[in-house]
Amino acid sequence: MDTSKENTIKNEEFYDKQYEKVNIESILNKINNLNSFLIYATATHTSWVGLYHNNFKDQLKGKKVLELGCGDCTNAAIMSALGAEVHGNDISQKSGKIIKALNEKYNFKTPIKFINGDFLKAKIVENDYDIIVGKAFVHHLTHAQEIEFTEKIVKALKPNGMVRYFEPAVNNKILDEIRWRIPVHGRPSKFQKEKFAIWKENDPHPERDNSSKRYIKIGNTYFKDVIITPIGTIERFHRLLPKKYSIKFRRLAFKIEKYIPKRLNLILTRSQLIVYKNPRK
Repeated sequence: MDTSKENTIKNEEFYDKQYEKVNIESILNKINNLNSFLIYATATHTSWVGLYHNNFKDQLKGKKVLELGCGDCTNAAIMSALGAEVHGNDISQKSGKIIKALNEKYNFKTPIKFINGDFLKAKIVENDYDIIVGKAFVHHLTHAQEIEFTEKIVKALKPNGMVRYFEPAVNNKILDEIRWRIPVHGRPSKFQKEKFAIWKENDPHPERDNSSKRYIKIGNTYFKDVIITPIGTIERFHRLLPKKYSIKFRRLAFKIEKYIPKRLNLILTRSQLIVYKNPRK
């Protein structure tokens, strides 16, 4: 049964509440201290390490970029401050309010544009974008939605365009089961059956395949080039350490991971950078 409609509503309701709390001044502080923020974030925080892997920041100037699931709009603001013309889309209308506030308070070369509501219903110009990004976005889609999004993305991209996703990776069922049994902030352990069931009922993520194999299959169907980079194979264990050691451990882990053979790295990783290039028009 296709649960796409229910999934969209659930995500909209969940993230309307989340983005109501976004601190605009915190985002402004990041873009006003752009270099120092990026040096810190791209060495320490998994999603920034992943999305900005291989000097992505140097590929943005002068490019037209669409961010799907722009969320709290921090990344949209960073990309815009780096010289891209940025359009942001999110199912939550709160993201549009954040973008409006950022445009009012920061002098971007080109103001960030918000594309309202469900991307599948939005009007787009074909062959318009150089780059389309999603930072922990695709795993909020059902499989059916992912296909629909990909087909629309192919139309929206220029012939030599690129998609860049940072997403969780589930390539090892044993590690995944262990992960569910370790409680983290906001999510109880699977051992806590009643609490876990309540959390699962409210969780905005649909049941889906988040393996690298699936992304490779989708990518090869719609693009000529597909690159998967594992991120977080060792870093994932920082949650087992006392908080005071977390940052140092993560920074060291990201450096060490580069030397792990890719096949093993993919099996053990918790996250992945997915790059699709040259859409099949």
